[in-house]
Amino acid sequence: MPDLWMPGATRLDIGDHAATDGGPAKAIAHITWDRNATAAKPADLVPYENLRSYFAGGGKGVAPHILWDPFTGRITQFVPATSRSKSLVDTAGGTRTNRAGRVVLQIEALFFPYCRVGKSVYPKLTDTPQKGWADLHAWVKSWGVADAWPNGRPENCTRSEQTWETKSGWYPHKGVPENSHDDPLSWPAFPATATPKVSLAHVVYAARHDPAAAQGHTSHKAAVLIVEKALKAEGLLPSQYVDGSFGTKTVTAYARWQRSPAGGGYTGDAADGIPGKSSLRLLAARHGFTVTD
Repeated sequence: MPDLWMPGATRLDIGDHAATDGGPAKAIAHITWDRNATAAKPADLVPYENLRSYFAGGGKGVAPHILWDPFTGRITQFVPATSRSKSLVDTAGGTRTNRAGRVVLQIEALFFPYCRVGKSVYPKLTDTPQKGWADLHAWVKSWGVADAWPNGRPENCTRSEQTWETKSGWYPHKGVPENSHDDPLSWPAFPATATPKVSLAHVVYAARHDPAAAQGHTSHKAAVLIVEKALKAEGLLPSQYVDGSFGTKTVTAYARWQRSPAGGGYTGDAADGIPGKSSLRLLAARHGFTVTD
């Protein structure tokens, strides 16, 4: 089963979980659009912490699954994947917008048109650094959400209820029946499918330095997440420790991998939880990534 809580995201469970109705898996693209700005009058981006506090407090009634900061890659998740969230208008008697799928994953990007970050102004979401998008997309895709825009991309979409009810994929807020919002106006392209690569030097460095650093410290987060996801799939690492930090729990899990027959059957000091080329390549072969020096 895919992860109910996105690996690497901050978990801030607001409760009020409720089941979806089943059917084609969907993801909904939103932007926060909490200020109105123009090319002539840009405005400063609202702090991420403000939106996170809002959705965990007074804004619980409209909270999405995910708040994503495309400028820093920070992600907070408020409800598990299989619960509905409440960011869509759902009128009585029509399609149950927030529940109309096996999952209806609602992704809210921290963005509004012509927001200002530092000295730069960003007219469209696609103009941002889009940090964290690849990991976010991979998690959404793991729930069976197709790489498609059945009602059209944000730049040119319809609100066909029949398509909404029957097709898996991504839907702009503007492309959801019963809703009148115009966001998100643009959205990042789906990442090209490629075999992930993990640098042995990077994960060895992380395994030697992360445990002694502050809680949650990450040296090479992207590479470590790939290894941690593989260890989780092997049943060696609980999902709450899949966070991109090669801490003591990950070191212990990797040592268990090294001792296992599939990981090489190492003993003694050879199973110390620090990745070696042979054991890492064995893990890679089972979980679809490659190992570089």
